Amino acid sequence: MKLKLRTGDKVLIRIGKDKNERGTIQRVVDAKTDHPRVIVEGLNMCRKHVKPNQSLPQGGILEKEKPIQPCKIMLICPSCGQPARVGRKNLADGKHARFCKKCGELIDKL
Repeated sequence: MKLKLRTGDKVLIRIGKDKNERGTIQRVVDAKTDHPRVIVEGLNMCRKHVKPNQSLPQGGILEKEKPIQPCKIMLICPSCGQPARVGRKNLADGKHARFCKKCGELIDKL
């Protein structure tokens, strides 16, 4: 199944410790595999303890974003501003475009 989320989309977290928080997709991880993940900017943060090494000589605790499953987030429609499901439409020129199932507007501006 094709992933309907892309880098730069505004999303709403539906499940977990960051429930009802909004953010922007920073990166899509493993989009071509059976288990794609999405990294949302500033959300689903974790702490990682790092030993001293060449890149970080003093070591310490780093804060970084962890990937989230796409089923736990929902795209926010740019036209209506509401979280909505996403569909795909065939256009007249033979290309596909994403559309909001709530208001019917195209999400991908051509």
